[in-house]
Amino acid sequence: MKKIFYILLALPILLVGCKDKKKEDKKSAAAAYVPSITVAAPIVKNVTLTKEYPGYLSSEQTVNLVGRVNGTLESMNYKPGQKVKKGQLLFVIEPTIYQNDVAQAQAELETARAQLEYAESNYTRMLEALKSDAVSQIQVIQAEATMKADKASIINCEAALKTAQTNLSYCYVKAPFDGVITKNAVDVGSYISGAGSPVTLATIYKDDQMYAYFNIADNQWLNMQFEANKGKATTELPHQVLVKLGTSDYENFPATLDYMSPDVTMNTGTMTLRAVINNPDGILKSGLYVSVSLPYANVDNAILVNNASLGTDQLGKYLYTVNDSNIVNYQHVVTGELFDDTLRMITSGLKPNERYVTKALLKVKTGMKIKPVTE
Repeated sequence: MKKIFYILLALPILLVGCKDKKKEDKKSAAAAYVPSITVAAPIVKNVTLTKEYPGYLSSEQTVNLVGRVNGTLESMNYKPGQKVKKGQLLFVIEPTIYQNDVAQAQAELETARAQLEYAESNYTRMLEALKSDAVSQIQVIQAEATMKADKASIINCEAALKTAQTNLSYCYVKAPFDGVITKNAVDVGSYISGAGSPVTLATIYKDDQMYAYFNIADNQWLNMQFEANKGKATTELPHQVLVKLGTSDYENFPATLDYMSPDVTMNTGTMTLRAVINNPDGILKSGLYVSVSLPYANVDNAILVNNASLGTDQLGKYLYTVNDSNIVNYQHVVTGELFDDTLRMITSGLKPNERYVTKALLKVKTGMKIKPVTE
């Protein structure tokens, strides 16, 4: 009985000892576990710094086609929205009256020429007759005055004929250049009173090339110039820019800056810039809002890291770096521009040969030993 009693008394002590041993074994296993963490070295390459500015597109030329004479709109010779050629007849405004005006002006001009011919012949005969005193000096003077009046009459008639021909030409509205035309603003059969105030019939856009207009703050422009030229400002424009319609590459269009306003708008403190874009397929349309990427400086040996590898706290941006002993360290960094939507430039806080944690930021902490894994 005593033996059984002592055995039962010792069992709890043995059980407690076994539990303590299991806990110690677990702690040892946890201490010995080294997680595999993905790391990478920064990408070092030369980059071009850019800034993004909102802008809008405008056609190279935009012209309102107007009726400048009175009359009924007789015909419309195009399909709205289609491309038209330079010189193509688009509208005809009742030309009958103006054709009659041209015929009348031509007849009056012919009459004036005939009168002048007679007056010149008469003046010549008067001069010959004056030599033999067959006519008086007064008659000669009168013949000369008549001749001069007929010459002036011809000038008036020629001017009247040009005016009539011009008015007749206004009856035929033609395309001033190759472009895309809007729908008609006036229906065929409507009466147009264009002589007093021109009436818009349609609008034509020349869109083989487009202009991208955008504004830049004056202080930003100066800072960009000083930075790009190492403290020396210049008025020279960057040559190439990129006009973006969206996030996809096929929506990006190379363009060339060709204009910068010579002054700063006082109420906005901005300068207007313009870029020219080739648009042979007519994809771009006037009025579209765009983003213009403006290059302003080149950086040699820039340090780039995956943007997703950066963390943010109260001090700003940080990375978890990994030293030669594979120990994780918290590292505050100063970031710069984003490239290709994935790479962020580090301006300070990271060396080119330092490794950093690319993924699983929540699984690491300062002082932790890891097993580095490269992608």
